[in-house]
Amino acid sequence: MARLLRIDTKNRTSAFEDMGAYAGLGGRALTSRLVLNEVPALCHPLGAANKLVAAGGILTGTAAANSGRISLGAKSPLTGGIKESNSGGLFAQKMAKLGIQAMVFEDKPADDAAPVVVVVTAGGVSIVEAPELAGLGTYAASEKLLAKYGSRAAIMLIGPAGETCRMAASVQFTDPKGRPARAAGRGGLGAVMGSKKIKAVVVNDTDAPGVPVADKEAFKAANKRWVEILAKHPVTGQGLPGFGTSILVNIINEAGALPTKNFRFGRFEHAADISGEKMVELMNARGGKPKEGCHPGCVIQCSQTFVDEAGGYLSSGLEYETVWAFGANCLIDDIDDIARMDHACDDLGLDTIDMGNAVAVAMDGGIIPWGDSKAALALLRRVGDPSDSLGRIMGNGAKFAGQAFGVTRVAEVKGQALPAYDPRAVKGVGVTYATTPMGADHTAGYAVCQNILKCGGDVNPLSNAGQLELSKNLQIATAAIDAVGFCLFVAFAVLDTADAVQVMCDQIAAVTGVKFAPEDFLALGVNTLKDELAFNAKAGFTKEHDQLPEFFFEPVSPHNTTWDFTPEELQAAKVS
Repeated sequence: MARLLRIDTKNRTSAFEDMGAYAGLGGRALTSRLVLNEVPALCHPLGAANKLVAAGGILTGTAAANSGRISLGAKSPLTGGIKESNSGGLFAQKMAKLGIQAMVFEDKPADDAAPVVVVVTAGGVSIVEAPELAGLGTYAASEKLLAKYGSRAAIMLIGPAGETCRMAASVQFTDPKGRPARAAGRGGLGAVMGSKKIKAVVVNDTDAPGVPVADKEAFKAANKRWVEILAKHPVTGQGLPGFGTSILVNIINEAGALPTKNFRFGRFEHAADISGEKMVELMNARGGKPKEGCHPGCVIQCSQTFVDEAGGYLSSGLEYETVWAFGANCLIDDIDDIARMDHACDDLGLDTIDMGNAVAVAMDGGIIPWGDSKAALALLRRVGDPSDSLGRIMGNGAKFAGQAFGVTRVAEVKGQALPAYDPRAVKGVGVTYATTPMGADHTAGYAVCQNILKCGGDVNPLSNAGQLELSKNLQIATAAIDAVGFCLFVAFAVLDTADAVQVMCDQIAAVTGVKFAPEDFLALGVNTLKDELAFNAKAGFTKEHDQLPEFFFEPVSPHNTTWDFTPEELQAAKVS
């Protein structure tokens, strides 16, 4: 029977409890419901009243392909609203096998309290002071923790950015090789974890009971079909495994939607030099690995081992968003230095999207030159020094940097920086940026599918027609996928496969023993969004917050299109 594990970070105690009112929920549906019910909407995000929730999905811990994602939830220091941030890695699966649906970190210790490590095994929970880990990067910290608690362990941890409560701080998770390169990056949830003096959570599932499956034969049949669906689709079966997520660099650049020089242009002349194709070429030549999964059971395998010129490891999660943020957005075309920036962010515990935007803002403000990769890397590394005032500014993300540097051209919604698609050239994803409760977030409703990739339909990316309904439907579907624990990339295949939703429902029904139909899947997404919108309304958000910065009303080349939705029109993209 799945349980909640509550950690009192002030008194440093733990307690298990039944799911109660949260029974049947997982992933984002669980984090958002718990935050709505238990976190005062007007509380300070770094105060004692906020809670950090780490939840596996409904299917996480089972053999369901690509079901190993974890959702983190809290009130965001970056946006001031509700936040769910999603990551891969081993942590969620091991937590689920121990019979834990979610961990809830509550209250707050004294500011001078030592950092602690929470250790969870089949034998129980211990909370151990770990002053020796204070200030360490995530790579050094995870190496020490794996040596102490065993190579079978999985780790959720923060770096110096989280410890010093920087608003762009991420929470990092170890991958199958023990590298802390998987990130719940968005929303500054690493700062929430840091405010509670939790340096790391270690989970070891040795002797764990595993996740019970009510109907093993039905589950086996449904999962077999599920694997077929993912393996046969050209995106999940060929494109992503072949070139990783950075296969999108050339595609989005050709579409005129690759934001360049802080969203001034839609194309980058050096896009080929930072593309997935270029990365694979370098990995093959240097002894890297272009294809691997971020968690067991992944059949897409879009991660990689990217190495430098000497064959030294740099990153296992050099994703499209990161490559764009430090690349085209900053006029940087050195893929090795981009990988070094990614490594620095993983080690410091920083969101690469917000930090890439912050670097572009610093360039706009004359702090460092445009296109200077060495200066950008040095600027990022300054975040690790808590006494460095410029580092403290950068660690708080793009919006804060804009205020500090007097730069008005800051691409953000609700305080969170925009991802790697210009909303004037991919209008469906622009609607998502503006209206999702999460702040600018492409994963909340990835209209790039229909706008550019033509998965699940064909909606003209340059026209307003059809974008509101498209974004709304995708936001609902995404919330449900996040609740189940699936990687969002399954959506490519789901959108193009007639029986895919039914197969997902069949898996859920087989595991839980409770009938689950497509209408239940839809309701799962709708109810999750309603919870999130309700929290944000209590936090003071109105329709006026559902809009992009005013510079997006200027045309962008090469299509010379503008953003021209009003906040009133955009309300049609939100559930009610």
